[in-house]
Parts: sequence; structure tokens; C-alpha cells
Amino acid sequence: MRKWAKHLHLWLSVPFGLIITLICFSGAMLVFEDEASEWLYPERYYTNHGATATPLPLSTLMGTVAAALPDSVAITGVTIPAEEGRTYQVSLSKPRRATLAVDPYTGEVKGRMERNAFFSTIFRLHRWLLGSMRPGYGGVAWGKMLTGTATLLFVFVLLSGLWIWWPRNRKALKARLKLSATKGWKRFWYDTHVVGGFYAFLLLLVMSLTALTWSFGWYRTGFYKLFGVELAQHTGGRGGGGSHGGGGGQRGPAAAPYAQWQVAYDELRRQNPTAQSIRIGDGTASVALGGYGNKLAADRYTFDPRTGDIADVSRYREQAKPDKIFGWIYSVHIGSWGGTLTRVLWFLAALLGATMPLTGYYFWIKRLARKRKKTPR
Repeated sequence: MRKWAKHLHLWLSVPFGLIITLICFSGAMLVFEDEASEWLYPERYYTNHGATATPLPLSTLMGTVAAALPDSVAITGVTIPAEEGRTYQVSLSKPRRATLAVDPYTGEVKGRMERNAFFSTIFRLHRWLLGSMRPGYGGVAWGKMLTGTATLLFVFVLLSGLWIWWPRNRKALKARLKLSATKGWKRFWYDTHVVGGFYAFLLLLVMSLTALTWSFGWYRTGFYKLFGVELAQHTGGRGGGGSHGGGGGQRGPAAAPYAQWQVAYDELRRQNPTAQSIRIGDGTASVALGGYGNKLAADRYTFDPRTGDIADVSRYREQAKPDKIFGWIYSVHIGSWGGTLTRVLWFLAALLGATMPLTGYYFWIKRLARKRKKTPR
């Protein structure tokens, strides 16, 4: 059985090893994208005003932003963070997912919230091997298909690798858990591949199994069904997280009842003083809960757009499974579910995952070279 596992491990790794390396490396680069973006573009995230400054009322702030927009573009909502001194994120009707960073104390637009060229390239590499999410020649999104296939095979590579590595007794297990850095580079690379692979095994397996829900419809259906969710009932919601929702938006500075948005926001902040952020739209709102677990978890509200009075609430804890599972899959996949600690662990595991095919190629080529030397001419 171990012999078959070795063959499976090798011949699945050889053709797809480089793709696995690219997927893991790019995934590691994306773990701390938010922190890197804030460091690179602090003006988009922070203002120069202290904690004693008072933000402008939403009626004034949104009116100022709306006045600067073309007539064909509408404000669909605003996300207000709990932390003082941060910019507000104002969502627009177009282009798709367009969001502006706005100084809440002056109304100045600080820039557009978007990925820079580096992270945009890394994301496309991670998801589609620099291809497109849309089907191309022959009606197939080849980049997506290749990353999905490589990820699926990586699951079997991980499982077969564990089977090969697993010792026959407990005494041998203790010896195999040690990584040596004092016995030369060859031994170091071997231990990185074998011992490092063992330590990263569970995290890489979890990343792969969750990633496959974005790659294959049949897998997504089965995965959701495993948790008691029928995809036919799934609305595609993301737990009410703060980047979407909220009606058709308001056009022009005079037409928008932003004063009622302020009334709704004040009431929601009073009810949820520890909420990470609150998003207000046209008659709808969501309160991002933050904390551990599902990072997209949020309570959803509706309010009377004429008065700002809260009309109804859907608490996250009471929401149906289809509204929660996407957020859990996403949070587990990127490692954000446990805060900074799990993100660091996910980052290190992804980096190890990127090195394993390379070290595997190294030892495979060395083995081929030894066999060639032994073969008589």
C-alpha cells in the first residue's frame, strides 16, 4: 500500500507541482493584503483629525460627495467604522463594486478603494493563473479549471504524503517530528519537505477543501449539502457583511434623505456600541459583528427611509445556514476566523506549501541522476 502511495504522490505532483507552488505562494501574499494596503496608502484609510474632532452629519457629508458625482452615478451606501480617525467607505452604483474613501470630517474624497496592481496580479494568479474568471476559448475558463484541478490533486498529494511519512511505531514518530538545521542543506531541504509538510498538513488540507467550493459546482453542491444546506436555497449572501446591499441609491445632492440615514446610524450605534462597522443604505443597514469565527457575520436591519426609524432586524445568530456558510468558508480559507494568530499560521503553512513541490522536484531529479549513473552504457 505504501508503494502505491509513493507512486500516487510522485505522479500527481510532477505535472502540477509548479501550479501548486504558484497557488500557495500567491495565497500567502494575500493573507496580509489589508495591512499592506493600509501601509502603502494610509490616506485612503486614515484622516489627520484627532479623536476630539466631530464627523460631519451624513446629510452634509453624503450631499458633498453626491454633488461631485456624475448624474449617472448614485451613492448606494456608506460604511462607517467604529475606530475614530478612519475614513468612511462610500459605495457607488457604478462601476461595479466602486467604493470611495471619504474624510468624514471634511467631505474630501481621499481616493478609490481598489486593489493596487501588485495585489490585483497576485489575486488573478491565485484564482485563475492570470487568466479570467469568464469562459474563454471553447467556453472554458482554463485558468480556473487548472487551479481547481491542481487544488483537487493537491488534496490527494497531501493524503498520500501523510500515508508515506506516517511511522510504524510511536518511538519512530517522535524522531520524525524533528527538523534538523545543522546537518547540511540536503538534510535541511529533506526535513522541510517531510517534517514541514507534516506540520502544515492539516492547514493546507483545510485551505484546499474550502478553495474547491469556488472551482467546481459539483463539489460546492456536495460540500454545502454536508452541512445541511441545499444550494437551491442559497441566495449567495455573505452574512450581511459591509460591502454590499442597500437599495438602489440616491442621485444628486438634493434628492437624498441622508438625514434619515444619520438617524438610523445613531440608533444602530447606540444599540451596538462595540460593532466593528455599520453600513447604511437606502432603507437597509448591516452591523458587522467582528470578533472570532465568521468574519462576515452581521446583523441586518431595515428602517423607514422617511424617518430613519428601525423597522425590523435579522440577528446573525437567527439567520439560516445558507446565509452563514459562505462567510465561514471564506473565513476558514483565509485563516481570519481566529484573528492574527490563525492568519500568521495560515501564512506560514501556505509558504511551506509553496516550497514542497520545489523540494520534491529537487529530490526527484537527484534520484533520476543517481539511477542514470548506475545504469551501464
